[in-house]
Amino acid sequence: MRQAGVLMAVSSLPSEYGIGCFSKEAYEFVDALKEAGQSVWQILPLGPTSYGDSPYQSFSTFAGNPYFIDPKTLIKKGYITKRKCDGYDFGKDVKKTDYAKIYRSRFRLLREAFKRFDTGDKAFLKFVKDNDHWLYDYALYMSVKNSFKNKSWQEWDDDIRLREKRALERYSEKFSEDILFYEFLQFEFYEEWKELKKYANKNGISIVGDIPIYVALDSADTWANPGLFQFDGELHPKAVAGCPPDAFSADGQLWGNPLYDWEKHKSTGYKWWLKRLSSCFELYDVVRIDHFRGFDEYYSIPFPAKNARNGSWKKGPGYDIFKVMKEKLGERAVIAEDLGFLTPSVLKLVKRSGYPGMKVLQFAFDSREESDYLPHNYKANSVVYTGTHDNDTTMHWYEVLSAKDRKFANDYLDIGKNVKSTELPWIFIRAAYSSVSELAVIPMQDILSLGGEARMNTPSTLGGNWEWRMKPGAFTQAKQKKLYKMTKLYGRLPKEIKGVGH
Repeated sequence: MRQAGVLMAVSSLPSEYGIGCFSKEAYEFVDALKEAGQSVWQILPLGPTSYGDSPYQSFSTFAGNPYFIDPKTLIKKGYITKRKCDGYDFGKDVKKTDYAKIYRSRFRLLREAFKRFDTGDKAFLKFVKDNDHWLYDYALYMSVKNSFKNKSWQEWDDDIRLREKRALERYSEKFSEDILFYEFLQFEFYEEWKELKKYANKNGISIVGDIPIYVALDSADTWANPGLFQFDGELHPKAVAGCPPDAFSADGQLWGNPLYDWEKHKSTGYKWWLKRLSSCFELYDVVRIDHFRGFDEYYSIPFPAKNARNGSWKKGPGYDIFKVMKEKLGERAVIAEDLGFLTPSVLKLVKRSGYPGMKVLQFAFDSREESDYLPHNYKANSVVYTGTHDNDTTMHWYEVLSAKDRKFANDYLDIGKNVKSTELPWIFIRAAYSSVSELAVIPMQDILSLGGEARMNTPSTLGGNWEWRMKPGAFTQAKQKKLYKMTKLYGRLPKEIKGVGH
């Protein structure tokens, strides 16, 4: 079945309170997607962000980002007044998230709301019980982290860093109220997200979520489960994740995530992974697994390191983990992020899994060689994008292409000399839509014909990333109508849909 969707981070939604959240604007966005003939909304990871604001470096793989809790919902529930909400400074720029202001203000607001929350609420108690495999550890971790002025758990006092029994008991007692606060945040997050997802599904929109292959070193996951990672006796990493040097980076990429002890995971029947994936399938309809090649082979960099030059490739779990997943969780909808240099064994793993891989048009136009990313080379079992969250916007990417590559793109897509810059992204959208890929997903920035100022992330850089927000009213009815028309033209409309272009 041919489908079309939009890539849009929750944080990028308009809202009155500095960052996109599960507010009325999110519901209006679902309505707009339906009107535009879309059947998929792809988002970025929903976890709580840490230093650098990246959703791919989260304090927990199970927890949700408290920033996405809607202040107006808290007002409706009587937890806080509108006057109190309006007294906080969340940033005034509707086109960018000011994470420093959000960090300083949002938690103060949430703590005010918590004062009026009934911790004896039956639904809350059930949520705490149902999620005990991660929730208490996460709440304790955040409470202890605050007491150490937000330092990584690697820098905490040894007794609590190493999770000695007496220390755990002492900190649990000391921060009992704080632990309840963090549990409340997760309860509220999950309640609000499930309502939004339910609304999207009711309106024919499936949610594609995103799961990073690795977890952050500074996370509740690593602190609570050190035996699942490649740590030494003092719980410091033996090696960390990254990418080797290539034509774009002489030093490679040093991500710094701890590596899994795959033998340990296998001996448990991948219990932790199954819980992680099961949680994702509750949150999303489809799960995109980031850096899929890491399951075949992963790049291991000895710790500590200044760059990724001295790493080496190690064997991952291969198909075994997906075999177990399918046996225990059944056949689930997964997208394999299989971008980058792909060895024969990675291609074999993707094929054996049966999961659709990704095609990115911005990777297609290299005048030096025939590319797998050119639409005539696609197979139906794939998902095509003009670009991803890590790419430039298509309009700006095209502007800075080399003369040879631009000529190749012009020839391939029949781009004339007098094409307006705002129309360029739509030529690429048309190429994606007309391909045989069963699903075409377009970043919102390309639908809005935005330039480099709207780029979401530039890999291997700190600062200025993950900030872009869509201006209120930007996804106009005219844009929706245009998208609907193209979706219909290339047979990607959901059945029995009536949108603006009908």
